[in-house]
Amino acid sequence: MPVATTRVTLLLTAALSGLAGQTARGQTNAVQDRQLGTWHIATAVLPGGPKHWGGYVELQTRANGLFRQYFYTEIKGGVSYDVAKNFTFMVAGGRYTTSDYRDLDEGLLNSERRLWEQVTFTHYNARLKVEHRYRVEQRWFTFRDGVVPAGSSRYRNRIRYRLNGFIPLNHSTVTNKTVFLSLYDEVFFNPKGPFLERNRVYGGVGYQFSPNWTVQAGVVRQSNFTPASYQQNVYTPQTTVSKNNLLLSVIYRISRRNTGGPAPEYVPSQPD
Repeated sequence: MPVATTRVTLLLTAALSGLAGQTARGQTNAVQDRQLGTWHIATAVLPGGPKHWGGYVELQTRANGLFRQYFYTEIKGGVSYDVAKNFTFMVAGGRYTTSDYRDLDEGLLNSERRLWEQVTFTHYNARLKVEHRYRVEQRWFTFRDGVVPAGSSRYRNRIRYRLNGFIPLNHSTVTNKTVFLSLYDEVFFNPKGPFLERNRVYGGVGYQFSPNWTVQAGVVRQSNFTPASYQQNVYTPQTTVSKNNLLLSVIYRISRRNTGGPAPEYVPSQPD
């Protein structure tokens, strides 16, 4: 493996290990749900073509348990523009709904309409592919019975950054019939505070059957941070609630008209 690629690999590993370590240290006061949850993600992607425009649509469901207690759905899509081979800008939006998994018959706890803008930079090294994704979100909430829960609001902003690495195992690039590893860490920031709101760490394996079909399976650990508070002379320390989830993803990449040149290389990134 070239020296440059080895250095990038070490940097990526160190960064993810550091972030994961911070998450683990925040578990002192955690109240964890020890069930393994389930995330299903189905995505159709239109890559940027000769005129650089593309987009995607996605449906996602989540369950509190393993293939049971489905309480959360996402329907979203966006339009992208490839500024360069390794630099993409996107505007997207979606609808997100959450129910109480303990009483699904009671209907939605809340629904959310979300709009976001993001930029993605991708480094195509000899073997390791590294993606940096920056996202700014605007979020509007509707709550059950119109009652806003304590500590919540009807509108919020959020900033997200994801570092994602891909390593093809049986080819030098992610192409047809390629097995690959994927590892990412994503941090979520609240401009109003607490600054660090969420951390999401993922590790999994994928297989690209053809230019059109890619599947992934892995485990994602999501940690939500609740800020420390001092009310009525009572101090409550920061708490962290974490949950491990089995993630199953299917991506269909829509074919563009053949322009006669070599097929561009894509990383099998999850748009989520």
